Order: sequence, then C-alpha cells, then structure tokens
Amino acid sequence: MSDFFRRRVFPNLGLKLLSLALAVGLWLVVARDPVAEVAVEVPIEFHNMPANLEISSENIPRLQIRLRGPQRLVRRLQASDVYADIDLNVLRPGERTFDLTSQQIHQPSGLEVVQVIPSQFHVAFDNRITRPVDIHPRVIGIPAAGYSIGTIMIEPSRITISGPEKHVNTIESAITDPVDVSGAMGRMSFNRHAYVSDPLVQVANPNPVHVTVMIEKAPAASSAH
Repeated sequence: MSDFFRRRVFPNLGLKLLSLALAVGLWLVVARDPVAEVAVEVPIEFHNMPANLEISSENIPRLQIRLRGPQRLVRRLQASDVYADIDLNVLRPGERTFDLTSQQIHQPSGLEVVQVIPSQFHVAFDNRITRPVDIHPRVIGIPAAGYSIGTIMIEPSRITISGPEKHVNTIESAITDPVDVSGAMGRMSFNRHAYVSDPLVQVANPNPVHVTVMIEKAPAASSAH
C-alpha cells in the first residue's frame, strides 16, 4: 500500500490538491447559483432556400424564446446568442406551416429552451420571376399662368422588376417620384427614381430615370363675334 501511495499519489501532490480545490470550489459556485429564466426575441433564420423561390408573405414573425439555466449564464445572455434555424432544402411553391420545437433553437450550452412563442408560423412561397414594366412619370403642380403641360418624355421608359410571381404579375407599371412643374415654363428636366408600391417586388436596377416635361404656351382662347 505504501508503494502505491509513493508511486500514484505523492508525485505532483501539490498540483493534484490544487485541482481538487478548484473542482470543489467550482462545484460550490454552481451549487449555489440559482436557476433563472429569461425571454428573448429572435428572428427566424431560413437556410438552404431554393434559388428559384422567394417568400411571398409580407410579415415573418419574430419568436419569443424562453430559456432557463444558471443565473450567471442567463445574465450574460445576448439576443444574438439565440436563433431559430429553418431548413428549406426540399421546399416547393405554396403555403407552409412550420412547427417550432426546441431542437430547432440554437442557444448557449448550459441553457435549456422551455418555451417557443409562437410554436407554429405560416409562410407562403412563390417562384421568383423577372419582367419589364413601363414607367409612368408622376407630374404635379400647375405651370406658370398661360402655360400648360405638353409632351412628357422619360428615359429609359421601362424598368425590370423581380419578386414572387403572383406579386410581380399584379404590377402594371412603375411610377417616378414626383416631378413638380409649379410655375414652370419652357423645357424642364428632372432625374427621379422609379418605384413599385409592392414591398415584395424589387426594381432590378434602381438607377434614376430622366424625365423631360415640355411646358407649352397655352393657346389663346378665341373670342366669339
């Protein structure tokens, strides 16, 4: 027995005692650390979205994740440490309801997911398409007295839009930011951006367009004899 202690216990005895003291101290800290609970709001992360699909729902919910664990970990928790991961690898166009479980929530080690709100969410997906549409200039204001709005020219006259198929197909045209001709006379030129009202439809090349408005002398009214 003495040989066992001499060969197994006494070598590096100081380090072994220090390790034991640290382990006991850590256990005491953990044992005294009360359990706490916290709720964090996090976004949903969609992974492996097929290249030809887009989300056609305007509102994607944010999740409230309730977590429980040692108070020291809860106090250090940042919202960015928690996220929901949804895999869309085999997704097809249409509506889809997703069930959210703790297995789809990523959180720091030592914390437990106790509730996900909402536990389900509904999203629509559609094919992405691209097509050109005409641009209509939006002219406002009244020219100078005796003048009227004549020819309106726009360059380029069309832009390309893209987005979910059902949304893109409802867009008849794009429109420019206002072109104000109040008190104007003669030829007026403006650079304006063109846009579409649907937030899920994007302008492919959002460069300004050139709008030219001809303000012409209004013909004199003929007097009756």
